[in-house]
Amino acid sequence: MKITVDQDKCCGAGSCVLLAPDVFDQRDKDGIVVLLDAEPPEPLHATVREAVDVCPTGAIALSDEA
Repeated sequence: MKITVDQDKCCGAGSCVLLAPDVFDQRDKDGIVVLLDAEPPEPLHATVREAVDVCPTGAIALSDEA
């Protein structure tokens, strides 16, 4: 799994951070998503997929590349 984020699409809702804090964070100044781990370990994959599903702006994308 490889994760990419589009910070221009991010609205700072923070859902991804609440679900997967080891993978996502937010910038202090504006709450925009920061990717901490672009290739998380397999035990986090289900949680990351959930974070993608709940992102209100579709700012997080996944690919099967590792």
